[in-house]
Amino acid sequence: MRILLVVYDNDSFVSWFPQGLAYVAAVWRNAGHEVTVYSQDVYHWPESHLQNLLDTEAFDVVGVSVIGGYYQYRKLLKISETINRAKHRPFYILGGHGPAPEPKYFMQKTQADVIVIGEGERTALEILEALENKRTMASVAGIAYNDNGKCVRTPPRTQIDNIDEIAFPAWDLFQMDHYTMLRMPHIKNSERCLPVLSGRGCTFKCNFCYRMDQGFRARSIANILEEIHILNRDYNISYIAFSDELLMSSEERTAEICEGILKSGLKIKWDCNGRLNYAKPNILKLMKDSGCVFINYGIESMDQKALFTMKKGLTLKMIHEGIQNTLDSGISPGYNIIFGNIGETRESLRLGVEFLLKYDDHTEMRTIRPVTPYPGAPLYDYAIQKGMLKDCEDFYENKHVNSDLLSINFTDMTDDEFHKALYEANVTLMNAYFDHARIKAVETARRLYMEKDASFRGFRQS
Repeated sequence: MRILLVVYDNDSFVSWFPQGLAYVAAVWRNAGHEVTVYSQDVYHWPESHLQNLLDTEAFDVVGVSVIGGYYQYRKLLKISETINRAKHRPFYILGGHGPAPEPKYFMQKTQADVIVIGEGERTALEILEALENKRTMASVAGIAYNDNGKCVRTPPRTQIDNIDEIAFPAWDLFQMDHYTMLRMPHIKNSERCLPVLSGRGCTFKCNFCYRMDQGFRARSIANILEEIHILNRDYNISYIAFSDELLMSSEERTAEICEGILKSGLKIKWDCNGRLNYAKPNILKLMKDSGCVFINYGIESMDQKALFTMKKGLTLKMIHEGIQNTLDSGISPGYNIIFGNIGETRESLRLGVEFLLKYDDHTEMRTIRPVTPYPGAPLYDYAIQKGMLKDCEDFYENKHVNSDLLSINFTDMTDDEFHKALYEANVTLMNAYFDHARIKAVETARRLYMEKDASFRGFRQS
């Protein structure tokens, strides 16, 4: 079959490599199908360009995948309208964490023929097999499908236990010279970067998380290293952005990955998402020795009651010790703090700002965003139960208009009070960031002119 995969335009200068679509593309191609990638994200084509392609060329299937988010939702509606207007409308498959929790609503809004719920590799292949053999979609587990205007959901699909069996992403179908220009903390202008998954899922259950995978499944170290070797050899990748929710799933697992990289002889930089539970000096030293330069931590709040409420599995003691250990190891920590979870107050916000200023190593500018109860998250269900939110339509059409504005107010503050407090907090953080950047720039100029620093390369931004 002839398939078109649409990578939506996220309005980014350099886009994140679409790993999910690349995995599915590899599965379909390996099964003998012809896969074409439509890179709207790279070329920023308007939907009229996609419409012209669909009107002039015949594809059997079109696939789109989006995460949850106000921007992604509205972009998806525009792309769906284009697909549905096409003279040669293909069979429309929709996937991703955005539509999966509320397939009935998304099917109604997009008129997709099938919505994939959960992992897509096996499901996507079975959908095409059903189409080719003219079988009903009822035979495919893990989907919702359109049955004469009615949304029918099939039984859940079991997760892929041995994820080493999954083919590597079909990198060659994508615009790799674009994606490898991704800039991450402590990357040099001359270094090329690409994301890699070390595992799937997460061992924790935060109340604001809308990921639907159960548990955590790790790839073998050998399988991870094989992928990195290929990326290094074929695309000159020297910086790996481990993109899964939790590379640091345990101390033992983290150590195995680091030791594998060291033994492989690979000379790479890398970053990952981590847990402060496991940020111990011996583990961090191994990470540093194997090339880790940045760990992105989900801290979320410096209010202990809020941490318990959101089921974060962290204590303030763990956070302070883990961050200090990370800084002492020579690795930059990334700080993610959100505000407005159940029971949080102005004091919660003040503590978050105080923490960010205390431990700032100036690697990134960090601001604080309001918590958003995305469909699929326990916090979304709580909002509906408490009458704060009606349904998915209410969320996407009325409440969630921007990720930096309130969707649902779980605090005792008014919306205006909430936004004013967040404004003041973020102004404090931004002033600190730019004050440091100014001091750094002035010091660079001093060394240039007063010390005749010949290594200076110009007052450039990258």
